Amino acid sequence: MRRFALLALAALAALFLGYASAATAQPHDVPGARDYPGIGRFGGSVVTGYAMKDFDAARMQAAPFKDGKATDARRIEGRVTRIAYRTGAGPSILEVSRNFETQLAKAGFETLLACDTDACGGIPFSEAIDALPMPQMWVDGFNFRYFAGRKAEAGRETYAAVVVSETNGEITAQLTVAVTGAIADKMVDAAAMAKGLGESGHIALYGIYFDTDKTVVKPQSKPTLDEIAKLLRAQPALNVVIVGHTDSQGAYDYNMNLSQRRAAAVAAALVSGYGIPQARLRTAGVGYLAPVGSNASEDGRAVNRRVELVAP
Repeated sequence: MRRFALLALAALAALFLGYASAATAQPHDVPGARDYPGIGRFGGSVVTGYAMKDFDAARMQAAPFKDGKATDARRIEGRVTRIAYRTGAGPSILEVSRNFETQLAKAGFETLLACDTDACGGIPFSEAIDALPMPQMWVDGFNFRYFAGRKAEAGRETYAAVVVSETNGEITAQLTVAVTGAIADKMVDAAAMAKGLGESGHIALYGIYFDTDKTVVKPQSKPTLDEIAKLLRAQPALNVVIVGHTDSQGAYDYNMNLSQRRAAAVAAALVSGYGIPQARLRTAGVGYLAPVGSNASEDGRAVNRRVELVAP
């Protein structure tokens, strides 16, 4: 038993050291990260984790735990943004949390729950918090504060949650915002692709998925890839240009490179997974140079992030 305890302590120490090393090595925001509009960040913070999905589910608590169990757990489906921050030594957990809470109140959010460690429900509560994985976010189950709020406008609900904790003398915080909404039908079949190419010379596809700032085509993209391959097999003489598009968040050169690499990843998936000849596929990336919506709004940025097929 003593040997097991020593091994467990060593593993825990390594975990803390790994987090500390990751924190020390990251003096700037992670690539592609941005603050949530109208909320911002606590002064002196850096973004350690960022994830935005057009449709996902977020878990939020609207009441403290009782006897170690949730009493008002809510699952919100829609557009979900998760942003994790780290702040250097100095401020308290309460100070950082209060700043977020004040900003959320100014943005129109009504409080559902605001509690500290024991009042929330301690470790069982902390384990139910929807937090980004370490080392992006760290929640100490013995020392945290949690806030959840809600607002309704323009016929839809928006939920926000903030968890603030501390590790190695530094404050960690995560803001999660979920805007409710039905999943958009992003499937475009081969017939619709052929029609779009024939009538306008291009067709926008929203069923090709990538993680934020990544170029690996996600498995959820398979139905759309199936339809592209079906189109190309049905028209052996058809060659296409695959064009990647981004929103305007981030630097110009970064977005141009990201959009090009995403287009190339789609072409590679069609070649390797469906046997489409490489010669029939050309790729290009135009970053945010051809928007179809306003990059000043999240809805506009969402429709600007896309892949298009273009007939030469």
